[in-house]
Amino acid sequence: MAQKQYTVTGMSCEHCAASIREEVSEVSGVREVEVDLAGKAVTVHGTGLDDERLRAAIAEAGYGVVDPVAA
Repeated sequence: MAQKQYTVTGMSCEHCAASIREEVSEVSGVREVEVDLAGKAVTVHGTGLDDERLRAAIAEAGYGVVDPVAA
């Protein structure tokens, strides 16, 4: 299973985390979404993960994405 991690701007509460989880979970191949509010990070686990689609899902939830963190 592949893993991608992103630094996300603008999230500050559990509602933010839930919004991101909901949007990212709908992307094809995603099996698990972990949100670290304190670290401002989102980690996505799955197969055939598409970086552009994951970034777009985070943006659709209303948050910014910084370059991927090496996983």
